[in-house]
Amino acid sequence: MTMMTPPPLEPEEDEMLVPHQELVAADAAQPMEVVAQTEAASTAESQPAEDPQTSRFTWTIENFTRINAKKHYSDAFVVGGRVLIFPKGNNVDHFSMYLDVADSANLPYGWSRYAQFSLAVVNQIQQKYTIRKDTQHQFNARESDWGFTSFMPLSELYDPSRGYLVDDTVVVEAEVAVRKMVDYWTYDSKKETGYVGLKNQGATCYMNSLLQTLYHIPYFRKAVYHMPTTENDMPSGSIPLALQSLFYKLQYSDNSVATKELTKSFGWDTYDSFMQHDVQELNRVLCEKLEDKMKVTNLRTVVEGTIEKLFEGHHINYIECINVDYKSNRKESFYDLQLDVKGCRDVYASFDKYVEVERLEGDNKYHAENHGLQDAKKGVLFLDFPPVLQLQLKRFEYDYMRDTMVKINDRYEFPLQLDLDRDDGKYLAPDADRSIRNLYALHRYKFDDERVTKEDTKKALEEQYGGEEELPQINPGFNNAPFKFTKYSNAYMLVYIRESDKDKIMCNVDEKDIAEHLRVARDENLKEQIGKDIYFDLVDHEKVRSFRIQKQLPFTTFKEEVAKEYGIPVQFQRFWLWAKRQNHTYRPNRPLSPHEETQSVGQLREVSNKAHNAELKLFLEVELGPDLRPLPPPEKSKEDILLFFKLYNPEKEELCFVGRLFVKALGKPSEILTKLNEMAGFVPNEEIELYEARAKFMMLYLWDNLEIKFEPNVMCEHIDKKATFRASQLEDGDIICFQKSPIPDSDTQMRYPDVPSYLEYVHNRQVVHFRLLEKPKDDDFSLELSKLHTYDDVVERVARQLGVDDPAKIRLTSHNCYSQQPKPQPIRYRGVEHLLDMLIHYNQTSDILYYEVLDIPLPELQGLKTLKVAFHHATKDEVVIHSIRLPKNSTIADVINDLKTKVELSSPSAELRLLEVFYHKIYKIFPLHEKIENINDQYWTLRAEEIPEEEKNLGPNDRLIHVYHFMKDPLQNQIQNFGDPFYLAIREGETLAEVKERIQKKLQVPDEEFCKWKFAFISMNRPDYLQDSDVVSARFQRRDVYGAWEQYLGLEHADTAPKRAYTANQNRHTYEKPVRIYN
Repeated sequence: MTMMTPPPLEPEEDEMLVPHQELVAADAAQPMEVVAQTEAASTAESQPAEDPQTSRFTWTIENFTRINAKKHYSDAFVVGGRVLIFPKGNNVDHFSMYLDVADSANLPYGWSRYAQFSLAVVNQIQQKYTIRKDTQHQFNARESDWGFTSFMPLSELYDPSRGYLVDDTVVVEAEVAVRKMVDYWTYDSKKETGYVGLKNQGATCYMNSLLQTLYHIPYFRKAVYHMPTTENDMPSGSIPLALQSLFYKLQYSDNSVATKELTKSFGWDTYDSFMQHDVQELNRVLCEKLEDKMKVTNLRTVVEGTIEKLFEGHHINYIECINVDYKSNRKESFYDLQLDVKGCRDVYASFDKYVEVERLEGDNKYHAENHGLQDAKKGVLFLDFPPVLQLQLKRFEYDYMRDTMVKINDRYEFPLQLDLDRDDGKYLAPDADRSIRNLYALHRYKFDDERVTKEDTKKALEEQYGGEEELPQINPGFNNAPFKFTKYSNAYMLVYIRESDKDKIMCNVDEKDIAEHLRVARDENLKEQIGKDIYFDLVDHEKVRSFRIQKQLPFTTFKEEVAKEYGIPVQFQRFWLWAKRQNHTYRPNRPLSPHEETQSVGQLREVSNKAHNAELKLFLEVELGPDLRPLPPPEKSKEDILLFFKLYNPEKEELCFVGRLFVKALGKPSEILTKLNEMAGFVPNEEIELYEARAKFMMLYLWDNLEIKFEPNVMCEHIDKKATFRASQLEDGDIICFQKSPIPDSDTQMRYPDVPSYLEYVHNRQVVHFRLLEKPKDDDFSLELSKLHTYDDVVERVARQLGVDDPAKIRLTSHNCYSQQPKPQPIRYRGVEHLLDMLIHYNQTSDILYYEVLDIPLPELQGLKTLKVAFHHATKDEVVIHSIRLPKNSTIADVINDLKTKVELSSPSAELRLLEVFYHKIYKIFPLHEKIENINDQYWTLRAEEIPEEEKNLGPNDRLIHVYHFMKDPLQNQIQNFGDPFYLAIREGETLAEVKERIQKKLQVPDEEFCKWKFAFISMNRPDYLQDSDVVSARFQRRDVYGAWEQYLGLEHADTAPKRAYTANQNRHTYEKPVRIYN
């Protein structure tokens, strides 16, 4: 089986492809990334209807560092696209870049365009270091831009020595191929291919690929179906039951299958589902868990050892001395093999490299026991291969220049038939069992999360080899280079099945292998749950008793199991099927017929359950006599309606289940009032009001995951006691809530005097956990609020809780459900209407808000700009951070005047200047007239300092130069800056020796340390080391010191300052967090 990698996804920064939509990287909705899949199939989105339109575009952006706008667009180019950039990052510390459909607002309704495209930032010094990223996307009205929120670190982009910013100019390139596509909204995977896909939870493509791989190994699927479970297991808490449910749905469902139940059984939360992981790591962890689950304490199960039988092979690590008779062997088992891609043209080349002999000689001699250091050969050979051979392709490697993992898109071929006995068994150890023929066939499937489509086998394999794809030339006949794209979708996991084991592995899996899980709800469950966990429905089926029954067994056998469990004789049991209504609620729909009860459990599912749910849900009706002994169930005709009754107590604000009744369709509620009073414990003639409680579900389209959810809306209608039940449109399974009739003009004030107001309250009730923004991990207090509370309601309640006199001094920040952190921007004053707007984050609803208590009201604060300015004292070695808060239309001169009132100056006449510093370089001296509104101090340091007297009276040939500390990276020969940069005035004719003396005095460096320093004139990242006699001013030909891309004097020495761990704005999708399955 081949598994395909998603679009270039670099685990170090976990590059996610996202629509820009005022996102934070951690907030990003993730695309449907690729994974493992159907026999000769591909995505519906990758079926071109015609040759693509192609276009190249180069955008030269001058005065780049002076762009103050948050986002900046290029001109539109040939195919109607344009490039969108965020020069300071889209709320991340990375340069953000997207492809945008320029004319999206004017395109016809329902438009879509599919494009393969690459975006690049050109390295203007060394072309080979140009950063280019490829992807593909189907653009439409709701996603008219797509690209990379974390394209490259801002520190790299703004560092002139790296070559991306030269003369304050950045060069961006875009290459785009546009195709018309199949409409996947109407595409039916099951109808077209016989298969269904898995829904992506955000970044679970790697998991989906693995699950599809395992599902399509029938022997494994059969073993999962036979894994032991207990009657009380729930899918969300039992990995075996959740996996059985998932595989059953993949086998029988008509639509794509959700994986949330399975990830819940892993113990994962939303954060884990948005954490990109390594598929090999998940494979190993999952197999280890399943291996444990296939065992039962003190009992050997039929599936125990399945994982080993399928996937376990053995190899031997040996070291053999050349000159003495000594050999060391160590046998090891493996479930999968990691094969090198880099430098290997195909799988066979990788196996050759795997068993390559390493010579241990010279300084690397082997210490052999009793023989001392010896020349030796070291290597690996295989003792046996497993029936199912899993090969993990090493598509990622460490890039020392970028200090990160990067993806290898090199072409790498794999055969449909793999012969591991080739060349007289060169991969096998001498004592390997050679009676088994190690000839393997590739197990081929290709899916794209939810959609499955057919594709030619040769084409499917060719696309997964990687390398480059050459598209038709834009202008044939002209001397232009071919239009090439890196094939981002390439195989990263191969699954081969040994030919001699194929019949056993590819076995038939049918209904008899699948145990039926029957959930039985009873009156007792309704009493336990209604008013506690359930208000609008009858029961939570996950919290009722589950029975595991083989599908071929007759239903009467199941009834005997129920009789043993509950002590209710078979003849007194009547079971009802639950049905899903159009409003997406579940209700008991009809009792089983006598004929149906004679069928097998599996047949009953076929008759009753069109949706192929994992479990068959039943309601057990038992009639009790006055002595509470069971009675035979009453006859039920078409005119009989089974109704369920809930009682509401407005004084206690409680709802409870009081029972059920059969009524006649043409009967009237007035006829059962006495019975209802009896059930409630009221006097017989108590006046009561009846309401029909319905949950009307609104359809919500969650575009991020192409998922549809249903949000309940409360509908509680008063029932006319004189109208017939049929006229009130009541039917089997309906719920009636009743209460005492309210007393007119009563002095008792109740918050929720009737059923509708109470249910509306329950529906909107929300307990919110508030955390101090400075301590985002700790709950401070909780409040019960309503989702309909206005902004003013919420801050008023918080202010009251905190004892703050002015609610306007409360500032709130929403919670990011994916990163489990506060969102980067607080909620503006009255910026949202209701509490619900504060809590919703894409398709998730949080129950956390962060708060701050301000010293001035928020509306006033929002009219101000707050800047954090680091003041460097002229004579003391200290830096103090000051918060400067001024009206947004203020200037730099206003900032400096305000700062003067807060700092200690060396003299009353001292003048200050404000600098923009980024990654140890000075980028700007702010002019006094510049407005402060667009200054970004989130990633840039604002530094204030006194202007030295020596700089105030420069002669015509004097120079003001940048001076930076640096050291050289020995691996990459790259310059790394550190420490505080500064300006220095150099005089005409001044030698380096004289400059060094002034620098030593300024920095107060001891002689024994300073003598080790080297000095260099650096331009475009190239150091030219200076001698003491060199005239420094002769090297600096220009007086303009605006930008760090100019030349500077470099001070080369070791960085002795203590290192700080970098934590700010780390992307949540990293590979550093290991895969864990907690249950």
